Amino acid sequence: MISWKKFVKAREKFRRAVKELELSLPGLKRLQQKLVDDRGGASYRIETPVVYNSALDDVTADDDIKLILVADNPGRREQAAENRRYLIGPSGKIAGKFFLNNPSLGVDFLKNVIILNKTPIHTPRTLELRKLCGLEKNQKIALALEESQSIMASLLLEFQQALCCPVWITGYSEMKKGGIFETYTKRLKELLEKKEKKSSVFLFRHFSMNQFTIDLKKKSQKTETVEESLARIGAFYRQRIIDGFKED
Repeated sequence: MISWKKFVKAREKFRRAVKELELSLPGLKRLQQKLVDDRGGASYRIETPVVYNSALDDVTADDDIKLILVADNPGRREQAAENRRYLIGPSGKIAGKFFLNNPSLGVDFLKNVIILNKTPIHTPRTLELRKLCGLEKNQKIALALEESQSIMASLLLEFQQALCCPVWITGYSEMKKGGIFETYTKRLKELLEKKEKKSSVFLFRHFSMNQFTIDLKKKSQKTETVEESLARIGAFYRQRIIDGFKED
């Protein structure tokens, strides 16, 4: 059941944060375009440097949101003006197929899931966030990337409080110490330590290249249901990556 007022508050805070972040980085679009043009191969025009997930605007008080899924950052399709939605590329299709192939979970990817990212800053590929930060000598983008991760971690728990549903964070490799999303992990750990219950937050591998499904199949036990395997595996990764995160 949605706490509608809390959901709307979190959604508007998210929208505001994206606008403020983009306004604070007037040169971001130019640097992102340079990043795209220097890659070689097919190019595309940067239309949305910092992407708010407009799919959230389609959610109503009557919707049954059963899961919050967290990906990395907006890619080529997500930043296009005609879309401005998260996880709509190949990884999104794989995610949708996973839920379709596992009806026992009772989750319709298009109706019961909302998508958030670890940062709303666009790059063609997530790993290119490092290169993007290196294009700005004064470190302004690097600092903004860290700030955006902290904001998104806080927003995640606000959305969860509003929706009272589990959280699946996919792509944990760059959440480790020294990874692109280290700040996200650090902030999320701080916030989770203040919660009475954090057992509804789970970590998994990416849906891209079927990593999620392959890992689930590899680590599942014959005596478990799919839901039980997901809970055990997701909790294990959370304990290792978030709970076990240590600063120098």
